[in-house]
Formats: sequence, structure tokens, C-alpha cells
Amino acid sequence: MRLLLACCLWLITFAVPAATIERVEPGNWWVGMQHNRVELLVHGNGIGTATPRLVHAGVSIAGVHRTDNPNYLFVTVQLAGDAAPGVFDIEFVEAGKVVATHPWRLDAREPGSAQRRGFDARDAIYLVTPDRFANGDPSNDSVAGMAEAADRADPNGRHGGDIAGIRKHLDYIAGMGFTQLWPMPLLENNQPRHSYHGYAITDLYRTDPRLGSNEDVRALSREAQARGVGLVMDVVLNHIGSHHWWMRDLPAKDWISNRATFTPTNHRRTSIQDPHAAPADRQAFTDGWFVDTMPDLNQRNPQLARYLIQNTLWWIEYAGLSGIREDTFGYADAGFLGDWAKAVLTEYPDFAMVGEEWSTNPAVVAHWQRGNRNASGHVPHMPAMMDFPVHVALRNALVQPEGWESGWIGLYEMLANDFLYPDPGALVVFAENHDTPRLLAHVDGDLALWKLGMACLATVRGTPQFYYGSEVLLRGPKQRNDGLLRADMPGGWTGDAVDAFGGNGLSTAQREARAYTRALFDWRKRTPLLHTGKLTHFAPVDGVYVYFRHAGPGSVMVALNKSGRPATLALDRFEAFLQGHGAREALTGKPVALGKALELPAKSATLLEIL
Repeated sequence: MRLLLACCLWLITFAVPAATIERVEPGNWWVGMQHNRVELLVHGNGIGTATPRLVHAGVSIAGVHRTDNPNYLFVTVQLAGDAAPGVFDIEFVEAGKVVATHPWRLDAREPGSAQRRGFDARDAIYLVTPDRFANGDPSNDSVAGMAEAADRADPNGRHGGDIAGIRKHLDYIAGMGFTQLWPMPLLENNQPRHSYHGYAITDLYRTDPRLGSNEDVRALSREAQARGVGLVMDVVLNHIGSHHWWMRDLPAKDWISNRATFTPTNHRRTSIQDPHAAPADRQAFTDGWFVDTMPDLNQRNPQLARYLIQNTLWWIEYAGLSGIREDTFGYADAGFLGDWAKAVLTEYPDFAMVGEEWSTNPAVVAHWQRGNRNASGHVPHMPAMMDFPVHVALRNALVQPEGWESGWIGLYEMLANDFLYPDPGALVVFAENHDTPRLLAHVDGDLALWKLGMACLATVRGTPQFYYGSEVLLRGPKQRNDGLLRADMPGGWTGDAVDAFGGNGLSTAQREARAYTRALFDWRKRTPLLHTGKLTHFAPVDGVYVYFRHAGPGSVMVALNKSGRPATLALDRFEAFLQGHGAREALTGKPVALGKALELPAKSATLLEIL
């Protein structure tokens, strides 16, 4: 009896239960990065009481942080510049006993990784909704364990498009004159409804298996680069999906804003810059949830902030990205946004990033661009922003009657606000995107007005972004309806009667639009004046808006006639650019005589190279 009691006491005193490690994120890093102190998120039942240790050349544990949740441990790993690549175990110890181990990997970097060039005004971006572009692998349309199965008949459901489909049509994208590919988010969205769009991410280190795998993303990037096309990743820092694995066991009580309880944002984005704004309004904007299925992340939590920064760096390095488009930019904590962008540019000085600030006020958009001196004291590091002010002004100009304060004058005066931006040439301009009715619907199907809008998009300052399918006149509803405006690309599915890629079944108008898009962006790609030339515009007169892109003796002349009648454009007003020069049509190369006037067809864009 005494012996049995002694054994029981020994077991109670010395036995240590094994811990289970479910995740270590990130699962690897690279030798030689500026970010050489990597904080690992370790998740597992009771792991928070353990002490980590490891043995590997050039690698050491620099710190451990525990939260109010005993199922998490944050381990900071210090990497020396001469650390040896390889796989090694991290051990977790309690009372002198190893209770769990987990492998971790250190990799060598790709040569020249830190010097990668991001996109700029030399590029043109092709935006796709991956689920709606092309179905290259029907076997992954519905995947066991994923909440939403494919249903192509549902405009708001999953249709089966995937990374394999995008890879299949990279030659088409490059052949249309585009040099950057921006897919909407590719990461796991294991939500029960509306998961196709990708913005309710449920695992920040995993590609959605209905789209492909992490390795497929890397292959997409490499194959695109081989065709002169960079890969731009859509990053979401503001929120996650309500079915993210964190929501079942939060890393800390303050990980999600408003105590993890749905409280909607007030969307009052001006409160960030407004010197008169009530602090409660600013907090309601940044800390409110976008919708109830997208919990708002609290980036003021230092562990979460580092997690998000490292996640971005990891994807850039892993997938060989050339750029990032950051979603709902201003909704996140301003201090964090500065730290995040600065960390990315410290690692990749020539990298490209563009933020989404959906405001028609250029002062609000300019607040976030690198180099802006803000009265609020915020120091931004974002190189570029989406140019929503010009986006709206262009769309209005195409449909409004010409008047003293309407029509082209709205675009003319919006561009006059470029003095507010530290670098207006870095902005990304667009006529439509995945959140707006398509331009063709906006102009009520008027192909001539659509071509005017696209000509402006390709020739105005900044980097143009084009939305897939518009080249074959995908239209959708005039009022916003996301599932319908993000329609399937014709020819992306076996059995489609119309094939946008090969041209089979296209109408005459579709063929005209596709040919015009290809000619326009191919010309833009090989015309440096449209990349870096200065923009000089002339006040619109009688429905005609004229501007020049110029540098040195050469220039490009753009004359946009919105009128339903031909116009005779007197050229004496533009003498400084035209006198003594010849000209040719930009898209055909046909010589053009520059006399006293130029005849402009009705509803047309006249694009001339001034020689």
C-alpha cells in the first residue's frame, strides 16, 4: 500500500502532460532579410505555460510573450546573417521535460529578392476575380471541409474559377498589353456564403483549396514573370472572416475590436484628418466592423501588428510578388499602417504598394501617400493610392451634359488638385473595378463613350488598372450588384458558347472592343511618354478636352470629343506643342497633317504622336 501511494505521489510530482501544437506561424523564414527577428505565433492546448528552446547555427530565441489565453505562445526568433538554412525542431519544455516539438525551417533567399522592382506608371494592371475568370481545374470546384460548394447558377455563389484557369490564360493577358496581374484575394475564405470574393479571409497563410495551393500561387507568379507580367497580391489588414480559426480561440482578449462583438463602422473616413472630429467618431470609424461577417482586427495589439507585417513579408518573399493592393486602407489603425508600409519598404526598397481609400476628396486620399506632410502628425509610407477622385470625375464626365460646372470640366478640375499629392504620377487610375458598376453599364451600353473612357484611362497620368471582361463588353447592372458585375469571363468554362480568349462567338462590337483594348494598351506599353511624360491639359471647350503628355521635343496629343457631332478643333491654341512638328495616329501609324484645324469624329478619342 505504501509503495502504491509513493508511486502515485511520484507521478503527480514529476509527470508532465504532453502539449499539442496545432499551428506555428509563420512556418519558415529566410536568411539575410532585414526583418531578422521573427515572432512566431504558437497555438496549442496549454502551450502558453511552456518554455521554448532550439539548437541551430545562427538561430536563437530572443524573447517569449504570453497572453491572457494559455493556448498561445509568441516566440521571437533571432536570425544571424550567417544562419544556416535548414529544418530544425523547436522544443517546448515544462518542468524540465519536453512536452512538444515542432519543426521550423530557414530558407535561402532567391537572388536579388530585396532589389525586386514593383509596378509603376510604366505598367498597366489587369484585375481579375479568380472565381469568375476561368476554371482550369474542375476537380477543385467543391472541396470537402470547405463550407460553400460551387453553384454557377448563383450570382453570389462560387463558380469554380481558379489559379489553374488564370495560368492557362497568361499569354492572353500579356498579349492584351497588360504587365501586372491583380487577382482579388486568393487566401482561404471558408465562409458559408459569399466566399467567392475572397475578402473574408479565414487563414492568412493558406490559399483557398478551391482556387489551388500555395505552390500554385508561386507557380502563377513565376509563369507570369516569364511573360513580362508581375503578380500583385490583394492584402486585407483591416478585418478577417467570421469563420477564421482565431474566432474559435482568440489569441488575446483585445485581438478583435469592440470585444469581439459586432459593432458597425460609421464609415466616416474624414474623421481621421478632421481637426474638429470627435474622438468617438474616429474610433467608431477604425474600430467598427465592416460587416458582421468580417470581424475588425485591433492592430494596436503589438503581437497582431507584427503578425500582419510578417504575413505580408512572407507572401512577398514566398510568392515573388511585384506589388500589393491593400484593401480598406484607412479603416485600419493609422499608426500601424505607417509601420506596416515602412517595414515592407525597408525590406524591399523598390517594391510597389497601393492603398484603397474610397473617397472622392483628393485631400483625404493624399493624406495616406508617402511624403505627405499631415497636420495630424501622421507620417505615411504608402507609395501609391487608388485614385477614386479621378475615377468618379471621369465617369461623371462621360455621362453629364457639358456645362460650366459639368462634363469634362469636372475631370479637368479634379486633375488640377494634383498639387495636393506628393506624387500624383504614382496613383493608380481606373474607370471601374470589382466594387463598381462596369463602365459600359454606366454609359448605358454606348460603345463610343466606353472607348473614350478607356482612351483617357490609358493616357492620363498614373498607372492604369483595367477590369477583366470589359475588353469583350461585360456589362452587368447599372446599379451596384456585386455578384452580377463580377460575371464569368466568356470562354473560361468548358462549353461556353462565347470565348473571349480565342474570339469564337464574339459579336462585332465585342471584337471591336477587344481589338481596341489590345491596340491601346500595347501602344501604351511601348510609349515612354505615357509613363513619365508631364501632363499639360487645356480647359475643355464645346465638349472637347485636350491634353498632352510630353518630355523634351516629343509629345502625345489626346483630344476627347464627347459630342454626338464631329468637331473642328482649331490648333492655334496648342501652338507650343504643335508648331513645326509632324504627327501620326498613335494606334495605326497613319500620318496626320497639322494645319490650322483638326477634324474630330463624333464621340471619339483622337490620339496623336507629335514627332
